[in-house]
Amino acid sequence: MEKIFTGEDSMEAHFVRNLLEAQGIRAQVLGEILGAARGELPLTEETRPGVWVNSEDVERAMVVVDEFARRDRDDEKPDDLSESETWTCSGCGEVVEEQFSACWKCQKPRNEQGESETTGD
Repeated sequence: MEKIFTGEDSMEAHFVRNLLEAQGIRAQVLGEILGAARGELPLTEETRPGVWVNSEDVERAMVVVDEFARRDRDDEKPDDLSESETWTCSGCGEVVEEQFSACWKCQKPRNEQGESETTGD
């Protein structure tokens, strides 16, 4: 057997195992019992739960794991407001998220004196 994935936690490792099994690839999660000792052990590749498959399934399994990792990265949101629509308050110049009808900083209502609308990418 070969280790093909290391989860951040037991739940992520079992999720990947389920993705693999849905594709007909037998997989096992090993090392999750170390979670009980996590307070005493450092968090490393060796102490986090891993997903293991038979050697002959590694190539097919890696396609599934790579797709999971790609989707996981694509789902991450940036810390800034670039992906959401925003508007700029004409009172103080603060950038405010679209769902708010008044500026959080100065409480000036939206669309008074033509606040500029900006749209993120």
